[in-house]
Amino acid sequence: MKSFPIRVFLGFLFVTQFPSVQAQQAHVNLDWNPHKNTQNLNPFGANVISPEVSDDRMVTFRLKAPRAQEILLTGGPMLLALKASKPIPFKKDNDTLWTLTVGPVKPDIYVYKFIIDGVTVVDPNNTLTGFSDQPGYSQLVVHGDSPAYYDARQVPHGTVSRHTYHSDVLKGERELYVYTPPGYNPKKKYPVLYLLGGSGELASTWSLDGRANFIADNLIAEGKAVPMIIAMPNNQVIHRSDPRHTELTFKLFEDELRKQIVPFVDKNYSTQTNPKGRALAGLSMGGRHTQLVGFNCLDLFSSFGCLSSGDLNTEQASASFLNDPDINKKVDYLLVGQGPGEIATIGLRAVALHEALQKHNVKHDYYVGGDGAHDWATWRHLLYYRLLPNLWRKK
Repeated sequence: MKSFPIRVFLGFLFVTQFPSVQAQQAHVNLDWNPHKNTQNLNPFGANVISPEVSDDRMVTFRLKAPRAQEILLTGGPMLLALKASKPIPFKKDNDTLWTLTVGPVKPDIYVYKFIIDGVTVVDPNNTLTGFSDQPGYSQLVVHGDSPAYYDARQVPHGTVSRHTYHSDVLKGERELYVYTPPGYNPKKKYPVLYLLGGSGELASTWSLDGRANFIADNLIAEGKAVPMIIAMPNNQVIHRSDPRHTELTFKLFEDELRKQIVPFVDKNYSTQTNPKGRALAGLSMGGRHTQLVGFNCLDLFSSFGCLSSGDLNTEQASASFLNDPDINKKVDYLLVGQGPGEIATIGLRAVALHEALQKHNVKHDYYVGGDGAHDWATWRHLLYYRLLPNLWRKK
């Protein structure tokens, strides 16, 4: 087993107690407004400033592409924020430079890409790029008047450690990220949230895109969440494009949880080693794992979070859970949450789960909030405003 603390290696999560004088992707401090242009300097290695966010929340994208015939702005979260139904065209200012100004855009972090003559690519001048089990994407940070709930604020910070362990279940080396709260004391027993990603996410994505550690830091500092350990494993256990993915993944992931992940965390950290001290939650596919694996592991977990997830046939898929006469004694907290932009589409799965729980009188928290759809704007919101504040709270 190998591990090392990550001194918030999340290169694009910026904030400081001082007024920002080196934004525009300077990567000096953890600035909360990295796309605000304060020095008129191109990001390192870039030939133009892109994107650029003004204080009135207008956003300008730029690209030098002298031979291009058409350039479009795309990306689900970006288009949703702009209330656009299709990609938005750039204008060519001169022989080489294309520009597009949009907005105003609500403060948040958005995923976007460019389409250049039919080919979808990242913004080559933006150093804030995503890293996960899917093709790359660019990140746009639209700042407000001060650090957001997901930014690194001037509060006590916990530590994120990356572990490498061998899995006998999956026959290889795997990684696990673990957040310990500020002032972590090995002599104290902490509850543990096992936080799962979705299709295309990796163990690091809840810290990188989800900013789970900063959200936990801020909630703990505000007195809105109890100090907890957050274990973020890789819940990709079979190639996501494998035709037998649905058939194989749930049994494999349950084995990985029971035989590798939970024992590893209990061995290496000071944890509460009983169901009342453990929670399982995840987004999208991770929420499916929470329901279709976690609901069958009441000997391990007593709290759950299904974010942007569910099953259209929950009555059959979770029959034993729904029909357990003591289920409300065994479950301390159960969240079913999603964003308003996904209810009518992929969010129908969460609605089905909610309605099945309602029908069987299973106590749960159904919540629709934020401004996003099936994206990180929703999942960050759910983590801060609903999941973490409600875990291990005395009733």
